[in-house]
Amino acid sequence: MPPSTIGGINLLPESEKRAIYSRYIPESLLKKYEVPPLSSAAGYNLLQFRFATGSTDVEMRLFHQIDFPDPILYAHITDTMNGQIHVLLYILNDPASPRFDVDKMPDGSPTKFGTLQRNIEAEKNALEAGLTPGQVRRGLRLLGGAIEAFEEFVTSLGHDMYFVEPLYYHNAVIFERYGFAYQVGKRLMDSIHAGFQKGGDLNAQLIRSNPFRQPEAANEIRKRSWAIHDGILGEPYTNVTMYKRVGKQAGINTAPDCKW
Repeated sequence: MPPSTIGGINLLPESEKRAIYSRYIPESLLKKYEVPPLSSAAGYNLLQFRFATGSTDVEMRLFHQIDFPDPILYAHITDTMNGQIHVLLYILNDPASPRFDVDKMPDGSPTKFGTLQRNIEAEKNALEAGLTPGQVRRGLRLLGGAIEAFEEFVTSLGHDMYFVEPLYYHNAVIFERYGFAYQVGKRLMDSIHAGFQKGGDLNAQLIRSNPFRQPEAANEIRKRSWAIHDGILGEPYTNVTMYKRVGKQAGINTAPDCKW
């Protein structure tokens, strides 16, 4: 029987692991950047993994150029306690867009995308450029194709559902729009929406003098996410887990009538 878990795949020889994990790379991404065959020497160097034997997670980095500082695709995937597939982080970067150092402080120390510490000046610049919390570059707008490729990967392992961990508020809203449901966190999402309504506790904290808490956040997903990243909830945005049934749409919308 072929492996059905990340832990099982990681027990295989490296060439087999690479071949299996390559399945969730969107074909449109490879074509867009003319990435050479991933089985070739050039492709081997562009596709980098951390998938030690005995581990139950895998990190993938796909670069369009070997000397470029950021991958066009980064993914960190693990097994749940009962052997389901769980996406911890999935990032698509546009390498042609400007870089904002929200992931590191001026001295080079990591911020863990602003969850450990914050490079405020870099975040202000990213906000003004139209980015969301945690983005070092503009995204590629290929998430639809990425989800299709990932669902084919999940199906090939014998699963009909998988889980994701939205790191920020806007991630959760985007996942909703692609058919995800909540395992944990829907009550929080509903309370956030209520809080940003007129007379709500979050709406009352919006102030023009703070670039991260602009009044427009009442009705805009991106600016809500910045306000939440800035601590408007009074606590970190955590403990939200979502799931997707392959080929199914959950039809959840916790931010009705709210534009991007």
